[in-house]
Amino acid sequence: MISSNFAAGIKTICMNKQLTIALVAHDRRKADMVEWAVFNSDFLSKHLLVCTGTTGGLIREAFEEKGVTAEISCMNSGPLGGDAEIAAMVVRKEINLAIFLIDDLNPQPHEADIMMLLRQCRVHNVPIACNRYSADLMLTSPLWDSGDYIPTKPRYVEFHRKV
Repeated sequence: MISSNFAAGIKTICMNKQLTIALVAHDRRKADMVEWAVFNSDFLSKHLLVCTGTTGGLIREAFEEKGVTAEISCMNSGPLGGDAEIAAMVVRKEINLAIFLIDDLNPQPHEADIMMLLRQCRVHNVPIACNRYSADLMLTSPLWDSGDYIPTKPRYVEFHRKV
């Protein structure tokens, strides 16, 4: 169940299936990720969380301080291959949703791994949020439990431009 304070009041959504959610944040976005995860801890604690190493450790620590029990698996730190490990899980269809708070204002030494994770999410049709607003929208989507909704696979068809 997720409880969020929206302008119109409190919104509560119950989800019947367990998701595997990847949580990744660059160093300058880690505080933002931890704050977001704590805010959404009622929801996140009901799902399997897969994180890059440092981010996962920080979320685990924050959850423990708040008395939140959650299953958190930590991969390597991003610069040591954690982004690539999560990208491989995306390819194997082991990730349902990814939240990746990216530091767009500073260069990253492992930019190739970052681009690979983003690309694999797009290619394999895994929803990925790169800011808190889109992450909140994805968490609260009623489509997660809709038996009628089947995500359409991406189509790559040649386009002939009329000259």
